[in-house]
Amino acid sequence: MFKHVALLVRQDDLTHEEFVDYWQTTHTPIATDIEGVVRYQTVLPTDPEHAEFDGLAELYFETLEDLHEALGSEGSRDYDPKKEVAARAREDVDNFLDIEKRPRFIGEEKVWKDEVDGDTDGLYKHSAFLVRKDGMTHEEFREYWESNHSPLAKDIEGVVRYQTVYPTDPANAEFDGVAELYFETLEDLHEALGSEGSRDYDPTKEIAAKARADVDNFLAIEKRPRFIGRERLVKNEIGDVEGY
Repeated sequence: MFKHVALLVRQDDLTHEEFVDYWQTTHTPIATDIEGVVRYQTVLPTDPEHAEFDGLAELYFETLEDLHEALGSEGSRDYDPKKEVAARAREDVDNFLDIEKRPRFIGEEKVWKDEVDGDTDGLYKHSAFLVRKDGMTHEEFREYWESNHSPLAKDIEGVVRYQTVYPTDPANAEFDGVAELYFETLEDLHEALGSEGSRDYDPTKEIAAKARADVDNFLAIEKRPRFIGRERLVKNEIGDVEGY
């Protein structure tokens, strides 16, 4: 499954609350109907005052071709869609988003662990936008992430679903990947990861602590935004795809 993740930053003249109201009531009804979108979900920060973004918008497509055709580009920050609804959605973002501060990520999702049968609506999610260490190629980074780190991360205490997202165009992607950890409660998330929302964290539980120690082997921590939020499923037409 291919996913477009938009890391949203509000315009300077909007409060976070005004931003959320516009996003949820005006923009989301348009975005859910973008041509080719089979699943659409939003993630609102649990601690907006200290969050690095005002929210995440995640659009799923069955094929990469569907994604590119709908959104009008292969991976740049901005895009120029030609289809009717997608073009309306693109025009509307100028009403509430600071486009220059809004990274985008296009990737293919891989589910490593799922104890909720794909039902992530209402779950709390820790999204880590990963940047590899200097001196590593993207291929070396991915090999280490898949072979060494993800087997640890999926077993972090309290994690009920763990998935990774790999860039479809690594050479032009703003991040080397996204790691998404789901928890049933915010307390479970904080207890597992050791902080409420800072970039770095100091977990005390055994596996979480091992995973934290391991990130220094392949990540540039200071360049890796984190986002803690609660997911809201708005649309799901994926059907019987495994993991959903």
